[in-house]
Amino acid sequence: MTPDIRLNQAPAHQRHGSNIGQPLTRRDGILKVTGKAPYAADHHPKGMLYAVLATSSIARGRVTFLDIAAAKRHPGVVDVMTPSHKPALAEDQDAKTNPFMFKMELLQSDAVRYANQAIAVVIAETLEAATEGAALLAPQYQALPARVGLDADESFVPPAVGLGHPAIVEHGDTEAGLANATYAIDATYETPAQYHNPMEPHAIIAEWDGDKLSIDTPSQGMAMAQMRIGGLFGIPPENIHIRSPFLGGGFGSKGLISGPQILGIMAARLVGRPVKLVLRRDQMYGPVGHRSPSRQRLRLGTDAAGRLTAIEHQARIVTSTFDDFYEPAADVSHTLFASPAIRTAHEAVRIDSGTPLFMRAPGEATGSIALDAAIDEMAFASGVDPLEFRISNDAPVEPITGKPFSSKALRECYAQGAARFGWAGRPLKPRQMRDDKGFLVGWGMGTATFPALMFAGNARALLRADGTGAMETGAHDMGQGASTALAQVAAEGLGLDLDRVEFKSGSSDLPDAGIAGGSAHTATVGTAIHNAGAAVIAKLADLAMRDERSPLFGAGNAGVVARNGRLHRRDDDARSEAYADILTRAGLAEIEASGTGAADPAAQAEYAMHAHGAVFAEVKVDPDLGQIRVTRMIGAFAAGRIVNPKLVRSQLLGGMIWGVSFALHEQAVTDGRSGRIMNANLAEYHVPVNADVPSMDVLTVHEHDPHVNALGIKGVGEIGITGSAGAVANAVWHATGVRPRRFPIRISDLVTAR
Repeated sequence: MTPDIRLNQAPAHQRHGSNIGQPLTRRDGILKVTGKAPYAADHHPKGMLYAVLATSSIARGRVTFLDIAAAKRHPGVVDVMTPSHKPALAEDQDAKTNPFMFKMELLQSDAVRYANQAIAVVIAETLEAATEGAALLAPQYQALPARVGLDADESFVPPAVGLGHPAIVEHGDTEAGLANATYAIDATYETPAQYHNPMEPHAIIAEWDGDKLSIDTPSQGMAMAQMRIGGLFGIPPENIHIRSPFLGGGFGSKGLISGPQILGIMAARLVGRPVKLVLRRDQMYGPVGHRSPSRQRLRLGTDAAGRLTAIEHQARIVTSTFDDFYEPAADVSHTLFASPAIRTAHEAVRIDSGTPLFMRAPGEATGSIALDAAIDEMAFASGVDPLEFRISNDAPVEPITGKPFSSKALRECYAQGAARFGWAGRPLKPRQMRDDKGFLVGWGMGTATFPALMFAGNARALLRADGTGAMETGAHDMGQGASTALAQVAAEGLGLDLDRVEFKSGSSDLPDAGIAGGSAHTATVGTAIHNAGAAVIAKLADLAMRDERSPLFGAGNAGVVARNGRLHRRDDDARSEAYADILTRAGLAEIEASGTGAADPAAQAEYAMHAHGAVFAEVKVDPDLGQIRVTRMIGAFAAGRIVNPKLVRSQLLGGMIWGVSFALHEQAVTDGRSGRIMNANLAEYHVPVNADVPSMDVLTVHEHDPHVNALGIKGVGEIGITGSAGAVANAVWHATGVRPRRFPIRISDLVTAR
């Protein structure tokens, strides 16, 4: 059954006028800060056992020995699941029948394909016993040399990048554009592997009842998880109930069901009891996806006036030896800047690692830091201010396709962000500004962009005879505030105050809401909710307009409008009737209707759809030690209609902080001999803490877009990273005169280049 989780209603003083557009406080906030929000690992069904993974310490080879007897002798250990002792699967673990399906390691052989791969699962009465039993396995290996890094093997052109995009795209003659340029640059940038590290690690509690399966697990896509699990275990997807009301962050890593989660289900089937499996922090570096490292070469040319004549963006990325996911890093160059010639190309190298997968702003985050740095270099080579250069080369239509933008308020973002930051008067040359302590001061900027995507989702709306309503959808809230924003859309669509609407989500027995990813969840599910609300209001109106006893009788031609729990005639607002009266007179306890949200193929064919923004950063650099501090940032973003300004601000600030992290902090360090990640923990895998986060401000620029969807909503979850990392990198150059070419920027790069 759906978990009964009561979210706090917005205070009355916050519920005025339209529900959409109000800066309401998170409805789940008190539950979270008081520890009452149940996450997956918080559940303890009767008879539950604990499972712990034993993981490989090599990156390539095979397991030759496990001391299973020693593990089983440990008090409390119930069983040890291995390749020779496991439940059978109904489907090949490596089968791929759709673009969102990736290969997993499910103990189907003794082969090791990357470090941290699961090689056994110990199941015990206590977590301590399972942990100690896993240590007693003392695995032995036949190891082969690990293939690590961007030069580990011969490169190849992938069949596609991202979700089916061409690996090579050409528009115009880039070689001619470069040859005829007055000014040109040729620069190469490198970015490292990055790992998601949400606060909540991947976890699962699995319980079998015959061929029915009940699961508590964090998921950004419950319906997709049902399909994948159903295929692997040979049961109908509807036999699988997934509860996922709260996620402690995901950033893309919980969009697809992962190997460790499937192993938890297998363990529960093996022992015939409920099983809990929670990954340790270090075990998340491998089996649940990450961001690919990249090497990107950009060649740009301009004419004497500083107008671009050519953009060539080449990206080398990696994938695993056993699966295919290719980061579309160069594709960001398709959409932002006007140029008569644009060429983007990708090549890939297979290495012994877990498969890279979707990570917040996949492609755009990696590609935009290189593009922003190259644009900055090109502006300086042309003798033009970076902001002026971007404005003069702003694309009025999408450069590759020639489509008009459904909306594009980027110039307004540039103007408002620059004014708030105080960009005017910035010296063109570097090393021209110092503070009163003698630190070098630099100002940089970047351009933010992310596609306005939509997937497919469903919702069910109900109106009840007591004057309340309900909206049901299997939506996912991974901390971004979806349960609040979508409830606002629901209240708007039902014509009720928010405290009169019950909003149900986070369970797979509700209508499929699609996947929470690609900054598309609010647009997708919001549209489904909007359409479900419109459909149930239409049913209610039909009841009233056919009833001679109703003041709305015969209002069919004029129509009605729903507001504050009443239907009003459009041509005579005084003639109205309460929902409750209409339903009571009809003898109905409730009525319901469904709605779907999906992209409009005709609109997508006609328009290019993107969100945009501009980010401005100030850094201070110690001239002797090379220590960098970001001191302030301003971001201005245009993302269509804003459902909840408070939540949007939070999302954009979070993205900007991640941009700081990308530029200065994050890097997974791999041992070239063993293929193991050396900093697989939150002590040494550096992400910003409070002391690293500068003074930040966010502006949302008004943008009306009638084409993206019925609500005019674009996503904000990922755009904040794009532009932010590049702004920091460009500010470092402006302070020091040293061009950062590899990230994160190192003190040694600044000191040795002086």
